[in-house]
Amino acid sequence: MFAGRYTKRAPTPLATRRIAPYNAAMLLSPRHRFLFVHIAKTGGTSVRAALQRGRWTDPWYWPMFLCSRFSHLSGHRIGTKLPRHAKVIAAKELLPRDYFDELFKFAFVRNPWDLQVSSFHHIRRERPQYLGGHDDFAAFLRWKLDPDRPYQYHVDTSIELQSDYLIDLRGTIIVDFIGRYERLHDDFAEACQRIGIHAPALPHRRQATDRSRDYRRYYDDTTAELVAVHFARDIDLLGYSFDPG
Repeated sequence: MFAGRYTKRAPTPLATRRIAPYNAAMLLSPRHRFLFVHIAKTGGTSVRAALQRGRWTDPWYWPMFLCSRFSHLSGHRIGTKLPRHAKVIAAKELLPRDYFDELFKFAFVRNPWDLQVSSFHHIRRERPQYLGGHDDFAAFLRWKLDPDRPYQYHVDTSIELQSDYLIDLRGTIIVDFIGRYERLHDDFAEACQRIGIHAPALPHRRQATDRSRDYRRYYDDTTAELVAVHFARDIDLLGYSFDPG
């Protein structure tokens, strides 16, 4: 396994930050008592789509929908919803303690090297204006991980540590189940079983057709080490390596 030290990006002044454009909220089901922590590029869009099919039957759906709309209309300045890619600690701080504790909290994670390849193709396919002028993976990755690069939501979301989504302020994992993208269907079925619902079919959302299935083909020793250094904590905590075991 590669070793290294995580380099934290310098904070961007508040006045220059762009507000995240997403209107979707964190997936919270009062009826079924679960909270889905959506880490970018880990199959979460398919998980959300599958679990949202019955949202109309939740008696709290419409109040939550109105809060989401008010948040959107205010430019997300009034704190009335948890964002789509909120970390679990945000929910813990916002929700009543006893209610948070009784929720089944789960997330999916992904091999960091594979995730970066997926992110590159997603941005090149859907938001090429955010490539920073770099059309090949290696150049884009080096630019993306440059701590002096200006913050950009669509770029920076995919280089946040996955472990940050799972822990409290003391670094303790506070989700109840961590599924893996590498076994998405089986782990989703297990999550549904623990929620107490029949596992709906996972739709193929944002399925890439423009990339090699083997992420290792995109890397040389230098770029592989860049990912190893940046995601060192994830690699250690989640048990990933460059060569899948």
